[in-house]
Amino acid sequence: MAKNSNLHKAKTAKQDEFYTQLSDIEKEMVHYKDFFRGKVVYCNCDDARESNFFKYFSLNFEHLGLKKLISTGYKADGRGVVLVYEGDKNGNRRVDDEEVKVTYLNGNGDFRSEECIAYLKEADVVVTNPPFSLFREYVAQLMKYNKKFIILGNNNAITYKEIFPLIKNGQLWLGRTLFTGKMPYFKMPANYPIENERYITKADGIYKQVNSICWYTNVSNDNKRETLDTYKKYNEKDFPKYDNYDAIECGRMEKFPMDYNGVIGIPITGLKYLWSDGTIHIEINSISTQFEIVGIMSGARGEGLINGNDGRVKFYVNNKGVYARILIKKLSA
Repeated sequence: MAKNSNLHKAKTAKQDEFYTQLSDIEKEMVHYKDFFRGKVVYCNCDDARESNFFKYFSLNFEHLGLKKLISTGYKADGRGVVLVYEGDKNGNRRVDDEEVKVTYLNGNGDFRSEECIAYLKEADVVVTNPPFSLFREYVAQLMKYNKKFIILGNNNAITYKEIFPLIKNGQLWLGRTLFTGKMPYFKMPANYPIENERYITKADGIYKQVNSICWYTNVSNDNKRETLDTYKKYNEKDFPKYDNYDAIECGRMEKFPMDYNGVIGIPITGLKYLWSDGTIHIEINSISTQFEIVGIMSGARGEGLINGNDGRVKFYVNNKGVYARILIKKLSA
């Protein structure tokens, strides 16, 4: 009962029931099209009847060469729904209603239920938008069952003590679609309250712009990954040392120092240069240079990680606290 209650709170009180737009799914999935061939795809945190994840994979089932598509939906006060699609059977190149098997679960579709875990075990890869407030628990389950995944999450999840060690150890990295400067809009439930200017109304409902969103995955997507070419040289004024840690502050990636061999603190957005080998790749004088992740420091709340340990340390420059930073060091140094 406690688990179900927590999931219900995640979708109501915490208001993180966001429906991902089809266009945002398409932009990310194009980077994995060869990976999906012969795979069972599971979307286990969807409203199965509203899910654009299910729509994307069903419409592209033959193009991607999928083996099976499964989607389960959560219903707080009733029985969850499961949709199963195994491709176009009548040759009309459409997803017909009779080709989608729709059944009710015994429970409410909580991703932690035995029913949903059984589908998870069958799957090769999980693709969905899980409740952000349950992100730690959700990723832990994926790791427990050794599943490939491509999921949406909040940027701040990078700093979680349960998530950062996975990034540091090369078990998890960011997807290819970067929302920097232009945050995506998510469709809201029909009764969602309009609170500020980050809402827009379309013919099919209300959409909210959600800040600090990124894709997390453990599926290789390094081909043609974005790179940073830097020519900035180190100086003490632009790159001051932290008051309480032997590293320099680099607040903006476009000003990254090309000639510093010690530990550098970079914004968490710098993880867009993280490859699946677990290292940050930065072009220095047009030569690809690898940096290892040595730790992470906290943001304004003072709860952070040093070398993968929960150190609860806040970092300062001239007695002023700084935002969360990833700590990296050149491998060749």
